[in-house]
Amino acid sequence: MTNIIACIDGSASASSVCDYAAWASQQLQAPLVLLHVLDRALYPQSGDLSGNIGLDSREQLLEELAQLDEKRARLAREQGELVLQAACQRVQDAGYARPQMLQRHGSLVDTLMEHEAEIRLLVIGKRGEDSTRPGQVIGSQLESAIRSMRRPVLVTPATFCIPRSVLLAFDGSATADKGIDMLCASPLLRGLPVHLVMVAADNDKHQQQLSAAAERLRTAGYVTQTALLSGEVVDSLLAYQQTHQLDLLAMGAYGHSRIREFFIGSTTTTMLRLCTTPLLMLR
Repeated sequence: MTNIIACIDGSASASSVCDYAAWASQQLQAPLVLLHVLDRALYPQSGDLSGNIGLDSREQLLEELAQLDEKRARLAREQGELVLQAACQRVQDAGYARPQMLQRHGSLVDTLMEHEAEIRLLVIGKRGEDSTRPGQVIGSQLESAIRSMRRPVLVTPATFCIPRSVLLAFDGSATADKGIDMLCASPLLRGLPVHLVMVAADNDKHQQQLSAAAERLRTAGYVTQTALLSGEVVDSLLAYQQTHQLDLLAMGAYGHSRIREFFIGSTTTTMLRLCTTPLLMLR
């Protein structure tokens, strides 16, 4: 786990992804890799098209279709290279070292899984260039990417703001405890004040869990304050974040099975839709 991987495309959020990735690279003192994936579903590689049209179609039509697909894919590759070059220039103009540029042809999830062993942090925009449907607030591949990864994922909003404070959502679970361990061991958020917030019944068990977690953070050097809230989880967390003007929200991601989520819904997905600040998913 060595690199910061930033997913770059031609969307308006690419600039924000660059800025947050450069910030994370500096915080972690880790190399930055700008990744552009040419979606195979949209730009297939040249191949046999005879199965896609009728047997009576002319050979000339097959050749024209193949040439058209090849031209579209070539133009898309060239556009992707320009996007990567612009992203690289933005990072360098901000005073960071020249990042590595990587372009792949395939699916985003497959590419991320291929490079997962090298990823220390994945940075990805909340919306990509394929998020064009009315009312679509998160990218079509965002959930799949987060579910597939076993690495922390930083989901960025459309504009960049250097994080100065953190809300860490905590539920007392083993997964949440691992999230505490990750923050304690990582320099990514070191030095920022942390609000450790739990949405649960106000009883001795939850107070003790919250106090123990806060003490671990303080031991690691974080200035920490706690809050035990009642109400619906997402609404309570977002209201607390807004009231205290906290710049970044950190939480565990997809702690339940897909079957359970089908019946009760996913807190992670709802938070992805509603949160307007960077969201650090602790996988």
